[in-house]
Amino acid sequence: MNYLPMTRSEMDSLGWDQCDIILISGDAYVDHPSFGAALIGRVLESQGFKVGIIAQPDWHSTVDIIRLGKPRLFFGVTSGNIDSMLHHYTANKKLRHDDPYSPEGRHGLRPNRAVIVYSNLIRQAYKDVPIVLGGVEASLRRLAHYDYWDDAVRRSILFDAKADLLVYGMGERAVGRIAQLLNAECRMQNAELQSIPGTAAICRSSELPKFGTLEYAELPSFEEVSSSKEAFNQAFVIASNEANPYFGKRLLQKHGDRYLLVNPPAMSLDSEELDAIYALPYQRQAHPSYKEPIPALETVKWSITSHRGCYGGCSFCTLFFHQGPIIQSRSIESIINEAELLARDPKFKGVISDIGGPTANMYGTGCKAAGREKFCRKPSCLAPQICENLKPGQHASVKLWHQALKVPGVKNIFVASGVRYDLALHDHKYLKELIQKHTGG
Repeated sequence: MNYLPMTRSEMDSLGWDQCDIILISGDAYVDHPSFGAALIGRVLESQGFKVGIIAQPDWHSTVDIIRLGKPRLFFGVTSGNIDSMLHHYTANKKLRHDDPYSPEGRHGLRPNRAVIVYSNLIRQAYKDVPIVLGGVEASLRRLAHYDYWDDAVRRSILFDAKADLLVYGMGERAVGRIAQLLNAECRMQNAELQSIPGTAAICRSSELPKFGTLEYAELPSFEEVSSSKEAFNQAFVIASNEANPYFGKRLLQKHGDRYLLVNPPAMSLDSEELDAIYALPYQRQAHPSYKEPIPALETVKWSITSHRGCYGGCSFCTLFFHQGPIIQSRSIESIINEAELLARDPKFKGVISDIGGPTANMYGTGCKAAGREKFCRKPSCLAPQICENLKPGQHASVKLWHQALKVPGVKNIFVASGVRYDLALHDHKYLKELIQKHTGG
């Protein structure tokens, strides 16, 4: 089986002396597109790079960090699919006792604030290697932010991690561009490398002219937002208003004598690009070095991701700030190919546990006013009422279900992802079929 290497012996078997890129993750290595490190690793591999993975390294020394040697281009660091503090603590700040992204659900295989800890370990081992942060923990902490566990406003995670770049949102475009530029011997301080959409960097005021004339939106400084709720709210509103890849401005936020520079979001992937990512050669299993099951894999093993993004704009939800408001749907052909792949697995019992995304009934929907998303600043397409320009028909989902049920070996399809009922009520055919045929007991 073809997995990304986790050990020197696996590198040797591939004939590699050195990895181009090494990804460090707080999750166990499961080669499945629902696991961020595996997906990014496969995307980089498809672009010709030699990618290794160090999963859940011991954070008490640098022994595991240096296991694969020094990468030729950079280290990529992620806490895993979930913020490490959420892994460890409940909303009541009580310690959790399991971790579904670890072998047999064992707790304690990742540190608190994993991105910061791993990045600082790399700096201890290799002083000059570029470090690129990514994943949910880095993405949602890219600006000065309120930390529930500390009950205080913390600096951008880039400062505490002492990393070079941060990739936020869905990172395929940005991390691929970073790899290409570093491969072309571009220096980390180069303006082109620090101007990639979907990334953030640290710079001094004297360096700002090198970024040219692109317009900036300056947020209240870290010092201001950490001492004033009004300034914090103002920063959030400005950042939200610029979170569109078509018209978003660069954000600047002063931290002491330096600036956090956040580039506009990366452009959304089109269906063809998304299809290509999900067609990469994932083994859809945990790395064979694990002798115990990874509980999180069991949740998604027989599921299919149909789309990304959500235009609900809920104030309590992070999806807008991570996946963005633009729905990016895979083609029906791509999803059917994945259903056929599942059906060929000897362990498949005939049930696809979920075909969905952040909001299941947004598959195939979007703005019907051509080009309007390039200048629309509405925070939600659904509130306070459904936008007149929204193409809300959920017939694409119904068509997808019908096609998937024709795949030999598929007996049932369930929708386990969330459903927006305000949207569903506008399509009774969708709602009836969802309730009668695709809702699990």
